[in-house]
Amino acid sequence: MTTKGIRGAITVDENSPEAIKEATIELLSKMINLNNIEIGDISHVIFTMTDDLNAAFPAKFARTDLGFQNVAMMCFHELNVPDSIKKCLRVLIVLNCKETFVPQFVYLKGASNLRK
Repeated sequence: MTTKGIRGAITVDENSPEAIKEATIELLSKMINLNNIEIGDISHVIFTMTDDLNAAFPAKFARTDLGFQNVAMMCFHELNVPDSIKKCLRVLIVLNCKETFVPQFVYLKGASNLRK
């Protein structure tokens, strides 16, 4: 067994709890489905948001809506780099998996520009 990270990002429509919840669930659901993740195999999750997003903790929605009750999670602010993407939620899922597992990263909405 080894540990690998799966990256993902999505832009959020507005700085509101509802919009952050919607983006969090959309991004994590896509990451889980695309990578066939079992919640019990997740070691931990790190969320970052740009400084224009602060209305809610994305970890809350992973816990309450997606079953991450026993997953260690932390939320941080992303570095405020000039001319970087705005209203962006990023996530790193650290997963216990087989060495042969190849992670599929997910970039949605305006965050798709991060991986052209």
